[in-house]
Amino acid sequence: MKIGFDNELYLKMQTEQILKRVEQFNHKLYLEFGGKLFDDYHAARILPGFDVNGKILLLEKLKEKTEIIICINAVDIEKNRVRADLGITYDVDVLRLIDSIRKMGLYINSIVISQYSNQPSADIFKNKLERRGEKVYVHRRISDYPMNADSCYESNSYIKTTKPLVIVTAPGPGSGKMATCLSQIYHEFKRNIHAGYAKFETFPVWNLPLSHPVNLAYEAATADLNDVTAIDPYHLETYGVTAVNYNRDIEVFPLVKTILTKIMGADKVYKSPTDMGVNMAGYCITDDEVVREAAKQEIVRRYFRTCCYYNEGLLEIGAVEKLKLIMKQLGISPEYGTAVKPAIEKSERDKCPAMALILHDGKVITGKTTNVLVAASSLVLNCVKTLAGIPDNVHLISPTVLEPMIMLKEKILCDKNPLLTLWEVLNALSICAATDPLAEKCLHKLQELKGCAAHSSHMISKSDENALKKLGVNVTCTPNFSSDDLYSN
Repeated sequence: MKIGFDNELYLKMQTEQILKRVEQFNHKLYLEFGGKLFDDYHAARILPGFDVNGKILLLEKLKEKTEIIICINAVDIEKNRVRADLGITYDVDVLRLIDSIRKMGLYINSIVISQYSNQPSADIFKNKLERRGEKVYVHRRISDYPMNADSCYESNSYIKTTKPLVIVTAPGPGSGKMATCLSQIYHEFKRNIHAGYAKFETFPVWNLPLSHPVNLAYEAATADLNDVTAIDPYHLETYGVTAVNYNRDIEVFPLVKTILTKIMGADKVYKSPTDMGVNMAGYCITDDEVVREAAKQEIVRRYFRTCCYYNEGLLEIGAVEKLKLIMKQLGISPEYGTAVKPAIEKSERDKCPAMALILHDGKVITGKTTNVLVAASSLVLNCVKTLAGIPDNVHLISPTVLEPMIMLKEKILCDKNPLLTLWEVLNALSICAATDPLAEKCLHKLQELKGCAAHSSHMISKSDENALKKLGVNVTCTPNFSSDDLYSN
């Protein structure tokens, strides 16, 4: 894989910048952490070389000075909002975050449930956490926030913190991170602790052009939120320097500035939304062409994902249209995705759902739905056989393993779709590897699929999609249903 980003330089520069901001505010900083602490695959895809866990590695370097508050919106709990890249709900992701953060040796102070208005699911989630010994605070929903911010913050409980750096993070956007930071600063100043606020967002990258594919990929990733990148007018007016930010930060800045001025005093308040940020990612790009190409591929991936979500009723047509405009702006089409054309050609040729994957050496591997396997299963088996140098006509899964699995699905479980899923095939391959050296060799070749691009001519099951993601495959799907059935078990 071509590398276009220096992750070591990034960790060094980002650490220095955060510590500098902590010192600026008398060694008490509330840092709003946007994006994902773990598994930031979006950043890794468009900045090749970026570590998917780069942010948590950054905090690990600062763990002696750091504690963490995790926010989640009560409305997201109630609506079972799903984190698209992992396929889990936001409340489950909070549990995952807590476990993962603690394993890194970092201290979690508490969890804040924002926008709370007695939602039953939020109450259950709060009870679950408290009964496991976690500190949980609720910030009630107030309709005219932030116009009456003082009274809002006064009604919020004060969260006692002891470290110089307090990270406020969340499983996704709209979780109440900024409101929690500002509420805490309000309460700190009441206690004569002159705390500060800053924001850490990887995207958009403030010192890249507005039309750079990396910043357009951010718009593509947030099409459902209708986020747009824009020139920061406050930064341009104050410093005469062009900087890129996004609409929500620009729109809310006058209110944030007013709130911070009332709390902190005019001499300590930022002059622009860009001033609030501590993002150094733009300085760590080592190959702009590599990054541009990766961002274009990501935009195509987002287009296909958005189209699939639209067909499933999860998004409105406006998100699809926005992705089309972004691609048009860059002069690319859906077929720009490297694996798209071979997958569609395979499907049309064999008259069935098919998939294609591009190996790291550029070789195209295809697979199709058979009378035993779904297309994803065929594809992965074909890939590992190619990587292991095993002829196509060699069967990796023994009939003594395969036949009982099919019998179980058809005769005992009465599954209307008895084709073996990718998870089932991977389990069967691992069983065969215990006695078959070829299967064992192929099992080890699975790790070479990480970072490869794949495309399906039809929408695949969530199970197969999750299995491919676990293997590190960047998969997209043409938004065609694989059958005319409205329900399948």
